[in-house]
Amino acid sequence: MSGDSMNRDAGSAEGPLSGVRILAVEQMQALPFATQLLARLGAEVVKVEHPVTGDSGRGALPAVKDVDGRQVGATYLRNNLEKRSIAIDLKADEGRELIRRLVPRFDVFGENFKPGTMDRMKLGWADLQPLHPGLVYVSVSGFGNLLPSPYASWAAYAPIAEAMGGFYEYRREPGVPPAVSPAGALGDIGTSLFAAIGILAALRGRDRTGRGQHVDVAMFDAMVAMADIVPHFWSMGVRGKRRTPGIFDGFAARDGYFVVQAVRDHQLAQFARAVGHEEWLSDPRFATRDGWRDRMDDVVRPSVEAWAKDRTKLEAATLLAEQGIAAGPCFTPEDLVADPHVSSHDMLLRVPRPDGGEPMLVVGNPIKLSGTPERPPRRWPTLGEHTDAVLRDELGLRDDDLAALRGKGVIGGG
Repeated sequence: MSGDSMNRDAGSAEGPLSGVRILAVEQMQALPFATQLLARLGAEVVKVEHPVTGDSGRGALPAVKDVDGRQVGATYLRNNLEKRSIAIDLKADEGRELIRRLVPRFDVFGENFKPGTMDRMKLGWADLQPLHPGLVYVSVSGFGNLLPSPYASWAAYAPIAEAMGGFYEYRREPGVPPAVSPAGALGDIGTSLFAAIGILAALRGRDRTGRGQHVDVAMFDAMVAMADIVPHFWSMGVRGKRRTPGIFDGFAARDGYFVVQAVRDHQLAQFARAVGHEEWLSDPRFATRDGWRDRMDDVVRPSVEAWAKDRTKLEAATLLAEQGIAAGPCFTPEDLVADPHVSSHDMLLRVPRPDGGEPMLVVGNPIKLSGTPERPPRRWPTLGEHTDAVLRDELGLRDDDLAALRGKGVIGGG
């Protein structure tokens, strides 16, 4: 099967979004993760890339050499499965005209450039909506397009939005610099999830009204929403670095750490019994949840870690879970690869490396649907792999048309 037909099948399989067509001028992760998720649910995604450089995610590290001889970076590899790639130079008048001709054939147009970039190229919402009144136009940026922001001109990657959203100050120790990106690209993936929800909501609205709309998602807004307790607790009078009353901590076991959350009175009683210290229940120092917090370092932690020192982190968490206590091991990559839950839920998928090395692992789809079976992922496209096929099928361009555009550098790939 050719790469073109493989990727075409990916967009037209019988997923719940089969028939939804997305044209995406996207880069890196904040929008590509969203369009990949929608592709996994059956949507067809055609990705627009620059003919020479492609999506800037192709330049990320680590990287592998692709089947076309180009280096392709990790950010691109894990965010562009199930898609087709067309290479069009949007700085060229003829390139922008190709996009305008393609737009009426798609349900969704997506972009994640700095605000104003698409407007300057006459590819903004106001430019494309008259061409397709039912178009859902989605923009993802650091600080938004539809409402004013003092940061509108700032560049924004995931750590910038995470820091401004309040994540890095919430538990930072005094005098210690913030740990940047402690949870990977949370700013990108979290924003992508809101973008995907916005797209689906706008499509549902179009079903009722026949009209599309501009979906605008700011990474800063997404992170404020995901770090909701930071301003909420502040408004309730909790100021400064807050230590959660009760047990909200990690503990050392024989081979690593496990985490426990016991922040209600009955949970604390269960915890004390589970680790062999029922006497804490009659100790006045543990009469309140704040007392548990205050005795963490001198009493609770040494006692719990003595209980866990001959157990693995998974064994310790399992024993606590069996007592109704919320606990879990801190997994390493090796733990995730070997974990039976991860395996049975298809949450790590093996994708062959084009350079012949060991298959790469990419995350699976966490959305499980009873009527839609899981299927193997389709590989990422090479740069401009589907340019000719898309422009022939969608716009009726002939070989001489394509050759002329390619000769001018307007399109690339094949």
